[in-house]
This record gives sequence, structure tokens and C-alpha cells, in this order.
Amino acid sequence: MSAPAPDVAELTRELVRVPTVSGDAAAQRGLLGLVTDAATEAAPHLRRIEGPDREQPWTLLTSATDPARPRLVIACHVDTVPASDPGGWSRDPFGADLDGGRIWGRGASDMKAGVAAAVAALAVADLETPLALLLTSDEEIGSRGAAAAAGAVADLSVGAVIVPEATGNRVVLGHRGALWLAVRTRGVAAHGSTPERGHNALLDLVAVLGRADRELPLTSEPFLGAETWNPGVLRGGTVPNVVPDRAEVLIDQRTVGTGAHLAAWWRAQAEVAEVDVLVDLPAVRTPADDPWVAGLPVEAQAAPATYFTDASVLTAVTGGAPVVVWGPGTPAVMHAVDEHVEVVEAEQAAAAFAAVLARWPR
Repeated sequence: MSAPAPDVAELTRELVRVPTVSGDAAAQRGLLGLVTDAATEAAPHLRRIEGPDREQPWTLLTSATDPARPRLVIACHVDTVPASDPGGWSRDPFGADLDGGRIWGRGASDMKAGVAAAVAALAVADLETPLALLLTSDEEIGSRGAAAAAGAVADLSVGAVIVPEATGNRVVLGHRGALWLAVRTRGVAAHGSTPERGHNALLDLVAVLGRADRELPLTSEPFLGAETWNPGVLRGGTVPNVVPDRAEVLIDQRTVGTGAHLAAWWRAQAEVAEVDVLVDLPAVRTPADDPWVAGLPVEAQAAPATYFTDASVLTAVTGGAPVVVWGPGTPAVMHAVDEHVEVVEAEQAAAAFAAVLARWPR
């Protein structure tokens, strides 16, 4: 006999209490097991497929229906960014305090409330509904878990995908892609008292960055908006009295096309010695007039999400199925100090997902 559907607020709190920072495979495996146990306890008919790579874990739960029938897939990640500066938080980042109608803690909005809402919705779905729940790791550092699970998703017949990231329960039809690059310069080391005998790689890199701010060929697209770039990490040198012979910057670019023109620009700069691609995820866009989207209980928004999601990976393996980003949580508090989620939003998301599953073709 199946158990009752889990309480969305309590499950969210249970998930928030477990730190699952990107890159910590063991912690994410543990949370995948916790979520899977909660889902299968309430819906024992769900079949479980687990990724074989312990360093890049993922789990796929599917209903035991005809595999040829198109499934509604809900795709969630279980990792979070670190709780930087814990002393700056007004509460324990992993305490999952319930106060003022909110659950507080790292991952509450991004996206453990979405995970809990998805599990609650699957728990009350009809046994014959063709559905799947994809749980991935390391989304925050380039959708690595989704990439590892892509082959298993490609084997499914997929009719539509919901990614329950934080949108304030608004339906969002896409987002820009992400191209993360490691750009390096090379110089010649020398004593800091005689810099003329060396060549300063850090000064070369600073020159390129200044030029990029003026000349990087960023483009735009009517729905997705303008491309952006952000030099997020700068490394160079060892001690003040040595001319640095190497320097590196890690750059986050949000793209509306392939991003090839941006990578080419960096490689073409005279000072640049190497460019490595760290993350290359395409933009996502679902037409607003898609019949399934038009039938959702929430009207689609005119603007895209500002962040990327696992949808960048999934769109390549789901045969053109419509993909929406739609879930509880406030985008403004994602990755921020005192992250939280409104309990009512999590409960509303679970009810909305359950309603969509109830109407899904059987």
C-alpha cells in the first residue's frame, strides 16, 4: 500500500537541512536517495534508474506505463551553491527554519522547494499517467548531472518538460545559454625589482579585459535579450616581488546563439595564449503558441529567466518537446544570503503540477 503524499513544507525542510554543494558527489547521492525514497514510498509503482557514475550521480523515476507513450518529465537538480559567509546570515543556512510563512536556508528557492513540489505531485498522479522525475547533480556548475543522464532521457518518449526552478510559480519559456571560458596569458618571470627583464602576464590579461569591455561582440535576440559577460575569477602571480609569468580569468558569458563568435574573439587577441571551454550550454526557447503551453493553468511570461537550467541539456535529447521553467521560489534570493521560499508557493506549485499531470494524456 502506498503512503500518503509527503507534506511539501516538511519535505522541503528535510532537503534544506542536508548541505549538497555542487561538486560534493557523496552528499548529492545521499539526497538523491532521500528524494527517491520519499517518492517511491508514496508511489511504489515508480521504476528507478540510477546513473552508474558515482562522481556524477543522477536518478530517473518513471511510471510503469507503455514506453511508447509520451511522458511528462519534471526535471530537478539537488545541488546548491555554497552558503558563503555563514556569519552574514540571520539564521543557520542549513537550519531550515520555518518562520513567517517561509522556509529559510540554502537551496530553499534554488531548488529544493521545487523538488518537494514535484515529489508531492507525482505521489498523487494516476498510476497510468506516463510521467518521469529526473533528479540531477551539479547543475550549478554546468548541468553536469543532466549531461550524464542525457542518454537515459533520450531513451524516453518525451511529450513535455517542466523544470521547477524558482520563478514565483510563473511559467517561463526559456533562458539564455552559458559559455564559460578560462582565458590565459603567458609571460616571463623576473625579479620584482627589475620588471623590465620579464614580461608580466597579469598586465596582458588586464589589457585584454579592458578591451573586452569595449569590443567584445555581444549580440541580442528579441525574446532572450542581450548577451552579457562577467569576469568572475582572476588569478595571477605568486608573490609581490616576482613578475607573474602566467595569468588566468574565468569568464561567464550568457549567450543567445552558439557563443562561437565570443570564443573566437578571445582566441584572436594577441595577448591570449590559451582559451579553454569550461561550460557550453545552448539557449532555450519554447514557442508561446505551443498547444501544451497554451493549456497550462498559468499564463506564460513575456520575459525569459535570467539564469540557465538543465533545460539547456534536455532540449537536445527530448525531440523538440516543449520545455517550461516553472516553480516556487523567488529568483532574487537564489544564491543570496538568507535564501528562503514561501510555504504557500511550494504548496501551490505541488497543486499546479498535480493538476497538469491529471490532464496529461494517458
